[in-house]
Amino acid sequence: MKNTDKNSSFEEKEYSTGFLLWQVTSLWQRHLNALLKKHNLTHAQFVVLVSSYWLDIISPPVTQVKIARHAKMDVMLTSNILKTLEKKKLVLRSHSKIDTRAKEVTVTQTGIALVHPALEEVEAFDEKFFSALKSNLSDFDKHLQTLITNN
Repeated sequence: MKNTDKNSSFEEKEYSTGFLLWQVTSLWQRHLNALLKKHNLTHAQFVVLVSSYWLDIISPPVTQVKIARHAKMDVMLTSNILKTLEKKKLVLRSHSKIDTRAKEVTVTQTGIALVHPALEEVEAFDEKFFSALKSNLSDFDKHLQTLITNN
C-alpha cells in the first residue's frame, strides 16, 4: 500500500520501525503464551516468576519494586501479577522487615519446580524463533540493549 500521508517519512507505512517491532513482539508473545499455557502461566506471569527467582539468587531480598525494575514493567502491573502467582501458590509475599512499605517476594518450592522446565522450553523456543537472524543475533541483542539503556 502506497503511503499518501505527506507527514510520514516512510514510503510504506508497514515499514515503520515501531510497527515492525510491534508485529514481531506480538508474534513472539503469541507463541510464548501458547507454549506456557500448559504450565498455566501467561508470558507476563512467567517473566515475573523467573525474575523473582533470578533476583533471589543474585541480590536478595526480592521486592515487588525490584522485580518491576528488573523486568522493565509497571509496578502496579507487577503487583497484580504477583497476586495471581500467590493465588497459584508459586510465590509468597510478605511485609519487608527492612522497609515496611515494601513487600518481599519468595518463590515457593512449587514455583521453583515450575521455573526450571518452563525456562528450558522458553529458551529453546527463543533459540528457534530468533534463528533466522543467524550470525546477526549478537548484534541484534546489542541493539536491543542500547534501546533499553537509552530509554
